[in-house]
Amino acid sequence: MILVAGGIADKVTELVCSRLDACGYPYCHLDLGRYPFGYGMSAQWNHGALSGYFSGPDWRLDMQGISGAYIRFLGQEGRIAPPDLPEAQVRELQLEADTALMFVLDDLPCAVINRLGGGMSNNSKPYQLLLIAKAGLLVPPSLVTNDPQAARAFIARHGKVIYKSTSGIRSVVRPMGDDQMARLTLLRNGPAQFQAFVPGDNVRVHTVGDRLFATRIRSEAIDYRYAGRDGMAVDMEPADLPPTIAEACRRIGRDLGLLHVGIDLKETPDGQWYCFEVNPCPGFIYYERHTGQPISLAIAELLHTGGAVQPRPCQTPAPSSGRREHAAPGPA
Repeated sequence: MILVAGGIADKVTELVCSRLDACGYPYCHLDLGRYPFGYGMSAQWNHGALSGYFSGPDWRLDMQGISGAYIRFLGQEGRIAPPDLPEAQVRELQLEADTALMFVLDDLPCAVINRLGGGMSNNSKPYQLLLIAKAGLLVPPSLVTNDPQAARAFIARHGKVIYKSTSGIRSVVRPMGDDQMARLTLLRNGPAQFQAFVPGDNVRVHTVGDRLFATRIRSEAIDYRYAGRDGMAVDMEPADLPPTIAEACRRIGRDLGLLHVGIDLKETPDGQWYCFEVNPCPGFIYYERHTGQPISLAIAELLHTGGAVQPRPCQTPAPSSGRREHAAPGPA
């Protein structure tokens, strides 16, 4: 039996459930839009072994009987609060319940898409770049600073530069222009991340276990996710990866202990491949609908068969390749 923990209003969760239905793979849905109200959980550890159950309005699922779990936690905007409790109390209850659920799901003895621990690197983009370089992919020259003078020196050295957030919170990637240069004094209020602009085609890679689905994106926009806002077009098509790049993408997932990630790459005109970040909870629906790649089917099959239970993060460090440079809805 499969466990799906996500909000039914979330389009990606809805697609995964629809694919499981189409395949005839049985599952129980824990609606995180309503959780914990109407749902139950009991977990205990004996000599390090987890046992217990999850329950819903009309189902009960033993943890030892789960072949795979698919998880997409929601923000507050996706939650339904009971009308008989004060808002502050509801938030406290939801936080407590979510914390307990996260760590139980993280320790399930089955295939989990995805475990909480493996996704923590997304909270720090600079730290994640170190892990990406370790896996054998090039990363662009980067600077994290709240010093305006350091930013100016970096921009002078690299010419065309983009800026974005350092955290896991989504930000629109924009180029540094005259308006941004005039506001650099505000940088002292909080650091930002600057990167040398890398020309070429964006390539988004989704991993599902060891399977890879690569999409080539062609657009004049700096951030193709928001090309429509700037009146620009986006063309997408399935892509092939060089064997060394494909293996590096698999290695990133293994090193992070994640079965399903979205990896943002760029292929330069001279054939170099750079990696910018790894999304541990990718909104793959955007890419599947534009290319027809069976990403959701691969997820359904992995959850049904159980696949290989992924290692915890950093248990299997990747050997160095020597190639390092310190140098969704819309997509996510």
